[in-house]
Amino acid sequence: MLKTSNDSEINDQWQEAIIRISQTLFFQRDDASILSALMPLPIPCRFIDLVLFLPRRHFSCDRDGPRAGPEPDLEQDLPENHSRCVLPVASPRRRFGDVYFTRTDGYHYSQDERAFLRRLAQLLAVALENLAVQDTLRLENEVLRHERDHHRILVDVTNSVLSCLDMDALASEVSKEIHRFFGIDYISLALCENAGENVRLNRYVTHYQAGKPMRREQTRVPLAGNTLAQRALAQTEPLVINLQDEPQWAEDDPHLAAMLREGVHTLCLLPMLFGHKPLGILKLAQYQQGIFSESNLRLLSQITARIAIAVDNARAYDEITRLKDNLEHENIWLNEQMYNSGSFGEIIWKSAAMGALLEQVQMVADSDSTVLILGETGTGKELIARAIHELSARNGKPMVKMNCAAVPSGLLESDLFGHEKGAFTGATTTRHGRFELAEGGTLFLDEVGDLPLELQPKLLRVLQEREIERLGGSKVIPVNVRLIAATNRDLKDMVAERQYRSDLYYRLNVFPILIPPLRERPEDIPLLAKFFTQKIARRMNRTIDSIPGETLRRLSQLSWPGNVRELENVIERAVILTRGSQLNLRLDELQPAASPPVVRPPVPEPAMHRPAPVPLENDETERQRIIQALREANGIVAGPRGAAMKLGVKRTTLLSRMQRLGISPQAW
Repeated sequence: MLKTSNDSEINDQWQEAIIRISQTLFFQRDDASILSALMPLPIPCRFIDLVLFLPRRHFSCDRDGPRAGPEPDLEQDLPENHSRCVLPVASPRRRFGDVYFTRTDGYHYSQDERAFLRRLAQLLAVALENLAVQDTLRLENEVLRHERDHHRILVDVTNSVLSCLDMDALASEVSKEIHRFFGIDYISLALCENAGENVRLNRYVTHYQAGKPMRREQTRVPLAGNTLAQRALAQTEPLVINLQDEPQWAEDDPHLAAMLREGVHTLCLLPMLFGHKPLGILKLAQYQQGIFSESNLRLLSQITARIAIAVDNARAYDEITRLKDNLEHENIWLNEQMYNSGSFGEIIWKSAAMGALLEQVQMVADSDSTVLILGETGTGKELIARAIHELSARNGKPMVKMNCAAVPSGLLESDLFGHEKGAFTGATTTRHGRFELAEGGTLFLDEVGDLPLELQPKLLRVLQEREIERLGGSKVIPVNVRLIAATNRDLKDMVAERQYRSDLYYRLNVFPILIPPLRERPEDIPLLAKFFTQKIARRMNRTIDSIPGETLRRLSQLSWPGNVRELENVIERAVILTRGSQLNLRLDELQPAASPPVVRPPVPEPAMHRPAPVPLENDETERQRIIQALREANGIVAGPRGAAMKLGVKRTTLLSRMQRLGISPQAW
């Protein structure tokens, strides 16, 4: 025992030792450091060996310091000069283990010394409990930090992909975000596409390689056979494959075989589902092992679910855009409005010549034959085409109009047959052509004589085979369309001059209809003048209920080189100038014409030459002015930079003239 002057001095030494031990213990960060903190302290009770037993581990401490070693046999008999004190290490909430104090100096522990050691064991328990609390807090903090990082990644990826409505941009954003957060080298977004009865995968692949530029590619492959893609689509959980362990998957897949040769071994395939509907697969690959841990797979599955929503959104947006474009085209190029009741709508006639023509219209309407409408500019070829359509069995389907002279030659093929996405610069979406828009109905090709020679064989093929191919595509699309063509040119002469294919001419000329010019049916002119006066006055919110007889007589004497369209222009100008209820048409402007029009299809020569009219603005000249203004305004009609402002007319007036001349703002 320690020799001291008195008991109070011993108690003070023990108290001081307890304080110093407690101050030291609570700054330790692990079990071994707590144990080692006991040894160098000057305590009044000298123990030589100390062993701390905790569940599944123990620590020993002697003059050489603390250590974890083989478990000593503490149950064996002690030597004669050894004594031992065994105490529990326990707090009010839990028991940590036991502590063994062994004395080798030949003395036994006194009652006071045992009390001191019990106090020491209690301090040890408090220190271990404090350490356990710290460990628990550290683990919980690590879990929270990990979850926070995962949530942050999930939010960032979600915000990035859900804002992408274009599929190419979506695929690019997905690869960028996954590479940024996970360092994954190979990202493939494979989307299911239906191609008839078969299913294809549209793959967007991004490959990151150290020291090399990023590589992107897009391919379409059939989904057939026993492939990893089919296996992944058939389940809802991620599929992780090591190609080194299962090389059979690369035997029939050149893409996987190439990856294996490049050293990419570990694959992860995550099925994309939306409402239990498989949309595709997110395929990830990595050179090194261990990237696809359980935690990462859980996060990647959540990211894949967000990508599936983005894919569905992009497809819905693409479908809405396509339908919107179709509606817009139908609004512009299909039936602008339903015409008046009756067999021939707005066809105004009284003459025998028109009566004979409309009899032909009734006869051919019941058939499905191709019709070629001939006539001078402005005779109303589109009205005759509409009448044929309305009297046919196809009247429940659309009639699509296309003016071959109004569309630039470089856009004619795309406009007529459609194009696939990416077929040319600016083709950001798949577009249906006029043949597809007219499915089940009628396609009216106006000014078919202006069709470029290189496109004529393709039109001939459609007439013969009843099928088309979109520009940039390879898929054959069957079409069920009746064709009505119109021209003011002499196609027979063009064939003789090798400006038009003879086989196409014969295909178009199955049932020709020649519309007589207005000068050959003068009895129709008063009816047309009254009709146009009422129509235009109603549009301008005017009331004009009569036309002077002399005006009608003078109108009937003109040769009208511009035909019905020219007559409508003259009436519109007169309505604008009229201030009362009677049409004010200046008679001095209505001089009898003396010469027939220069450009016209072959028709019988007039019986006599008539005087020439006062020069009016030629329809073709007006047409070119409007087209040029639309080009300069990028197709915008109204507004301070619109074509109407450039031409110095009202928006409604310009739209009326564009409709009359068959001009579409979207074509420019």
